[in-house]
Amino acid sequence: MRLLLAEDDANLNANLKRYLVKQGYVVDAVFNGIDAEFNGRETEYDAIILDLGLPQRSGLEVLSHWRSAGIVTPVLILTARDTWQEKVEGLQAGADDYLTKPFHEQELLARLQALIRRSTQTIDGVLEINGWVLDEATQAVTSGDQRWELTGTEFRLLRYFMRHPGRILSKTRLTDHVYEQDADKDSNVIEVYVNRLRQKLGNEVIVTKRGQGYVFGEQR
Repeated sequence: MRLLLAEDDANLNANLKRYLVKQGYVVDAVFNGIDAEFNGRETEYDAIILDLGLPQRSGLEVLSHWRSAGIVTPVLILTARDTWQEKVEGLQAGADDYLTKPFHEQELLARLQALIRRSTQTIDGVLEINGWVLDEATQAVTSGDQRWELTGTEFRLLRYFMRHPGRILSKTRLTDHVYEQDADKDSNVIEVYVNRLRQKLGNEVIVTKRGQGYVFGEQR
């Protein structure tokens, strides 16, 4: 899943990105409001972490522009001041939740996961589609009494498939949500990992739509 992290504190930005990548997310990091607004408009994210105190353009202004443009991506705002006025302004501008600095990384992760679960109508960090159960905490998938451990890339790819069951997903879209922004985005790599998932779970689990992409589960 792909996240946008907009935070101007270089150390906090780097630490959060490192932590979230370890948790299985693809993270695009920016340091000012102009870049944040551009990325939020041009890229489809699963969630956004937005500091309200960004330079060049405030997070509040960025968020208002996104919502006015019809961008409904879940947004978790970060604020350095524990004032009810700033929280209210952020929520009124369209934020879905907030955290006051300083905070624990685990709390940010929990709130972020809750936002994504609500937006995709899943519960408890567990995805269940057609008898397949993916546990985000252990990054393993089960079916009946069988269990498969997944590599980081396999997990990210299967999680995205299971959050969009029955939909045709192009190689480009899958690549954008599985790999870092500056990573090698050779579409053949997606084929390799789709084949690895098929070897573990069975060829029928992911169907190829020639010239269009792949489908997990029955097509809607």
